[in-house]
Amino acid sequence: MEGFYSVTGYGLSGTMWEEVREPLIVPFMKAMVTMCLAMSIMLFVERVYMGVVIVFVKLMKYKLDKRYKWESIKEDLEMGNSAYPMVLVQIPMYNEKEVYQLSIGAACGLSWPSNRIIIQVLDDSTDPLIKVIKEQ
Repeated sequence: MEGFYSVTGYGLSGTMWEEVREPLIVPFMKAMVTMCLAMSIMLFVERVYMGVVIVFVKLMKYKLDKRYKWESIKEDLEMGNSAYPMVLVQIPMYNEKEVYQLSIGAACGLSWPSNRIIIQVLDDSTDPLIKVIKEQ
């Protein structure tokens, strides 16, 4: 009598299924179980590690605010604008006529000394309409 999990209904005889199952499927399934066990152990170790780090941070009351003190650049009459670093703003574009003027206008509107900023428009557009916009 054929059971619920009979493979003969699928066109395979019992001996053919056993010949395929033993050398191919069983080792593959064993490897998959081993891999799942290893990944479960890695997840457990990661959670334990993160728990230790969180406890350490809470105990030491470690705050980034105490480590870094940001000061804004102050105007210096002797140095003038040279106190500001040189800044390069690159705007890459390719056939983007909708944002062409908007992005260039935003870059030009930055509050930075004009002799300390360089704005480069990197345009590889092939659309002839954009070439007309660039010339304006």
